[in-house]
Amino acid sequence: MPPSRPTPLPLQGPAVVLRAPAAVPAASQPSAAGAAASPSAVLAAGPLANRLAPAPRLASGAPGIVKLPAPSRFQPMEPRTWEETGTDPVLIEQIVLRYLLAVGSESGRNIATDICIAAPLMKELLEYLKGQKLLQHRSSTAVGDFVYDLTDLGRARAQEYKRICAYVGPAPVPFDQYVKSVREQSPSHRNLTQDDLNLAFEDMLLNKSLLSRIGPAITSGRALFLHGAPGNGKTSIAERLTRCFGDTIWVPHTLWIDGHLVKVYDPATHDAAQEDFKPLTAAERLDRRWIKIARPTVVAGGELTLEMLEIQPDPLTNICEAPLQIKANCGTLVIDDFGRQRAPAQQILNRWIFPLERRMDYLKLPDGRKITAPFDPILVFSTNLDPRALVDEAFLRRIPYKVAVVDPDAREFCQLVEMMASQLGVLLPSGSPEDLILRHYRATKRPMRFCHPRDLLQQIANQARFERRAPVATPEAWDMAVSSYFGAL
Repeated sequence: MPPSRPTPLPLQGPAVVLRAPAAVPAASQPSAAGAAASPSAVLAAGPLANRLAPAPRLASGAPGIVKLPAPSRFQPMEPRTWEETGTDPVLIEQIVLRYLLAVGSESGRNIATDICIAAPLMKELLEYLKGQKLLQHRSSTAVGDFVYDLTDLGRARAQEYKRICAYVGPAPVPFDQYVKSVREQSPSHRNLTQDDLNLAFEDMLLNKSLLSRIGPAITSGRALFLHGAPGNGKTSIAERLTRCFGDTIWVPHTLWIDGHLVKVYDPATHDAAQEDFKPLTAAERLDRRWIKIARPTVVAGGELTLEMLEIQPDPLTNICEAPLQIKANCGTLVIDDFGRQRAPAQQILNRWIFPLERRMDYLKLPDGRKITAPFDPILVFSTNLDPRALVDEAFLRRIPYKVAVVDPDAREFCQLVEMMASQLGVLLPSGSPEDLILRHYRATKRPMRFCHPRDLLQQIANQARFERRAPVATPEAWDMAVSSYFGAL
């Protein structure tokens, strides 16, 4: 009897439709003796190892805050069976055929590397596809491998799959495994100290009072509201909060969520980290469907819309993009210039009420169904506006930490001038910072901001570079920089 095709997983979304195309004519079917084993049979065989067992989903109706387990070091190990991958081989078949449609031909080892599946599993799948007359051996390699390319039937099948979904890349990670990874990598597991805080803000001049108020907010993992005049470093403070945790996390390249492919890793948002772990045996190999990154800091400013907080499908490719809060999980999500977004502030606030209380979020899939997803970033609102004009009492209660970032005093301002002059290579004569404050701040009643020393000294350095001379902060240089920087202000 001819070998049966792998039985597809039931799908309920349009992103990828796993169905068996028209059967190969009986004359071209391989004999049972030489047929490759069905990947679905492999998937069903053998007990699931506990190395990367999927975690149960969060119950949508579960009251209270999700209870996190004891701290552990999450490290995704390479699955050695199809069952351990948590992914139906038919989905990987689709990716392989689209991959070969794009590259033409490739060795089995390189296919396994690019699609991030263990070489033995990939070899098994490739030989199965060859037995189904979808692939053929183009040549052999010196290490006992083969170069594969598509047959005419395989090319037609790949084009059909491409019309359904254009995704080519690392095999997706099941959503349950992702939920487990977020729980184990949560920043709430870290017991931060004052030294951690000082190290994170070592390149900023912040008074002890401000740091003492920021510290408990970070330790709690709760939301933080930074407010104050523009130019005092609210955005810089928010962006440095993630540094307090000082380590890396693992995120999947792509998720498989109830029939939808959702891209999580974003090179524009995430900073890939170097992996220095060298496995000694096959059992110690890491799962390449995941990538190691620095704990993320995702910043959204005036461009933020409510659509960016939902799963965003591409109708042309049927590939979805993860929302900002998923990309920021286990890190920091900064809503900068809050109150100046396209969407009304109240709508944005209402979107966060449930996630802030329950540490979970409801996301809508492209087909209209909703899923429960972990919500585990530190949420920071930063604004120049009066919080009382933006936030009602009910929402303020859900943000327990509200920190005012105030103007520097004269001593702090002089320290900043000296620090920035040293960094920018500007010669600072004795008494120069005090002269700047006396003539251009106190005399004009101009408020001092933390950003002014850097910006004014940069003007002096640029002017000196243009005139091909050494930069010196003379009274005349300050006058020119102030006139250019403040203008009619």
